[in-house]
Amino acid sequence: MSSKAQTGRHAIVLAAGAGSRLSDVEPVKPLSRVGGRPLLLHVLDALAAAGAASASVVVGHRAADVAAVLPDAPIPAKAVSNPRWETAPNGVSVLAAAEAVRPGTFLCMSDHLIDPLLPRRLLAGATAPLALAVDRRLGHPWVDEADVTRVRTDGRQIRAIGKQLKLYDCYDTGLFLIGPDLVAALKAQASPSLSDGVAALAARGLAEAVDIGDARWLDVDDARALALARAKWRR
Repeated sequence: MSSKAQTGRHAIVLAAGAGSRLSDVEPVKPLSRVGGRPLLLHVLDALAAAGAASASVVVGHRAADVAAVLPDAPIPAKAVSNPRWETAPNGVSVLAAAEAVRPGTFLCMSDHLIDPLLPRRLLAGATAPLALAVDRRLGHPWVDEADVTRVRTDGRQIRAIGKQLKLYDCYDTGLFLIGPDLVAALKAQASPSLSDGVAALAARGLAEAVDIGDARWLDVDDARALALARAKWRR
């Protein structure tokens, strides 16, 4: 682990889920190796390259195994437990790390490979209390259209988000800049998903979409995506 002091921009990485769609080939999804390195560390590499100085990694399934790789992270990274990981949506994982949230905190999924260009573009374009990096390249061959979270926008404003949207114009890449407004929106709901929190802020005009352009990303959620990552992704 780097000896760099835990100051500067913080990142929260969600790594608590069981990864059921990948469990037949990888028992701990965040530790699936691409190019000899766990997915989780690829994510932290990209965030560090974009300016993150420290991280909270929310753990649940096989928590000790996930925490064991954090000393190899490029920035100081602390495991934070979500005791409700088996039964609650991913918004509860965000709340598990709520004490670390400040304006401009990165939030990312542990199974989304992201090029460092993606968080840099998000930082350059973000102005709202919540900013989501979106991909407007509909039909991209790396995206699982049946499972991706869909977003409908009006200019920069997010109007709707969810996996079941019929009308949408971009994809959720799994990378956000967040602040206390998201924490408050999640706390106001009994058992929220992250999308529930985004939708609540969008209804108040506090959530925006930032186009990532041609920056690469890949949601490694099943065996097909893992094979694609191992064949196509370069660190």
